[in-house]
Amino acid sequence: MRILVIRHARAVPQGTRDLRDADRPLTTDGERRFRATALALSRIVPKPDVLLTSPLLRARQTAMLLAAAWTDIEPTIEPTLEPALASGSVDAILGALEQHARGASVVLVGHEPTVSALLGELLGVISSEAIVFEPGAAALLEVSSVARHHGRLLWFLPPDLSQ
Repeated sequence: MRILVIRHARAVPQGTRDLRDADRPLTTDGERRFRATALALSRIVPKPDVLLTSPLLRARQTAMLLAAAWTDIEPTIEPTLEPALASGSVDAILGALEQHARGASVVLVGHEPTVSALLGELLGVISSEAIVFEPGAAALLEVSSVARHHGRLLWFLPPDLSQ
């Protein structure tokens, strides 16, 4: 299985007045920058079998930008809401991944610190500080099975590298 793990793009800051955390949108700059990143990703990563996203607004918006980058490939891909990506539980995310075919190509759009913890668990990295996803960062892994320590990092793309 190939898994592309992405942290949502830059969003309105947490604690913004009259805005629940789940409803924080991308900033205009975050959307602009990730649109360029999504286009770059669509050139180096084939259209996935499935695109799973956290149900929180900023992740859904990021997933939509990514899906739009693959629009020239038919059929189009629609993001699917995956509550495990907002839960903060690596076990729940691994459980969600197990629902997909062993050879599937899966994109996950989620949040920190969960995406870093997931990557660490799949790669067998002990230190939680060894991997940090800035908003809009992406990592591609190849896993022999959806279990801890069974992954191989193919590449890590920091945000804005595509610009």
